[in-house]
Amino acid sequence: MQETELKLELSESAASALLKQNPFEGTPTVLRQRSVYFDTDGGDLSKRGLSLRIRQCGNERIQTVKSGDGSAAVSLTREEWQRPVANDIPVLDDPEVKPMLAGTGDSLAPVFAVHVKRHRWNVTEGDATIEVALDVGKVVAADREAPLCEIELEKKTGSPTALFALARKINLITPAHIGVLSKAERGNRLLGPAPAAIKANASALTADMNAATAFAHIAAACLKQFRLNEMVLSWSRDADALHQARVSLRRLRSLFSICKSLFADSRFDHLRDELRWLASALGNARNIDVMIKRASDDNLSRRLQAARKDAYGAVEASLSSVRARSLMIDLAEWISIRDWRSGETGAALLVRPSRKFASTVLDKLWKKVARGGRNLIDLDDETRHELRISAKKLRYAAEFFGPLYESKTEAKRQKRFIIAMEGLQDQLGSLNDLATAPGMLAELELTHTAGAEDLFNADDKEKLLHDAAEAHDIFVDTKRFWR
Repeated sequence: MQETELKLELSESAASALLKQNPFEGTPTVLRQRSVYFDTDGGDLSKRGLSLRIRQCGNERIQTVKSGDGSAAVSLTREEWQRPVANDIPVLDDPEVKPMLAGTGDSLAPVFAVHVKRHRWNVTEGDATIEVALDVGKVVAADREAPLCEIELEKKTGSPTALFALARKINLITPAHIGVLSKAERGNRLLGPAPAAIKANASALTADMNAATAFAHIAAACLKQFRLNEMVLSWSRDADALHQARVSLRRLRSLFSICKSLFADSRFDHLRDELRWLASALGNARNIDVMIKRASDDNLSRRLQAARKDAYGAVEASLSSVRARSLMIDLAEWISIRDWRSGETGAALLVRPSRKFASTVLDKLWKKVARGGRNLIDLDDETRHELRISAKKLRYAAEFFGPLYESKTEAKRQKRFIIAMEGLQDQLGSLNDLATAPGMLAELELTHTAGAEDLFNADDKEKLLHDAAEAHDIFVDTKRFWR
């Protein structure tokens, strides 16, 4: 059986406001549910992209096994297998489920539980029937627990676009963020270290994917990385989380640029512009964090810290805005529905083999960086900045499409190539920090503060230029893994 579902995250106050207004049809059914999730000590089910739970509601217990891509933010559809059970002991004799759970039966044990009060409505949205479930409760793992407040929108009939239409209506009534964690993922996160900044992970691409499917997997992973870091920023002004949030937006914008030939609809430019706006909204805070690390004067550090407080306040305002929340809903729909082109010619572009598409993209970007970095020391700041952007796109493309090159030789070359790209990007990034520091200091009215000149020292620039030129030579000499 397949479910088509979209999740939204709410605060408890937002959930209360929604219940008070009750914009849905009729009086909700109210249920209390307890769900026990099972896994092995080594988390074998989680590693396989599976979850197994037994949910109790009243005297009824239903066992559910779900499969899905945990790296994706907007995988609307998941396979699930359900059956009634007598107690909280998993039953594994289903012929469809048994092979997926092979080797785990004897070692399965409860690992966490989810307790919620569920309000449920059946809603008509356009041509669709949607089950709306508002869950408020907690996830409990041993002596740790975390609050849970989310809405599940499950399509029963009609088009999946109705899920997003309803999500937008809810977001205008009360703040609602695209949900990127299943309940199983929430429990598994509770079992580990406290959530911190989340770096990008490789997407699970395979060579038999077409270009459109590969793009959707990568884009969904970028969106998920952003939302996870945004969650950290909702309770902590963590510099690493802010940096990784910006990285996820840069990666997504680069992906848009890299894959532009796949798209021919009016939404593309709008979404790209909105991503640029959101990345820019985080920029000042990130630039200040970089200067704080380099500041050696105590007075300058104090004044930068004061500026940081204001900058992070602006970040919080941007992230909590209707505009930012709407952008994430729009992106989730655009990525998951995939109606980017029409006609036979457009469809042919979308189904182009992903590896062939990736090799063409990587060749084009490599040539641009190789040629653009000639005589790097003599380039002006603006031209060097353009080279930095091209290098960033190439590195991201190499990371995005790396899983498509599966042989041992290709994997080794990809690893060496990424290391060379990181070296070049780091040097170009440091040069860019020096170039932008004077303008940033002037904007903060700190140009004449003691220690400010140390942030853009000419001697530092001279050394960085030679280091960057050397890094470019190493990059050019590094074998390309896709050829």
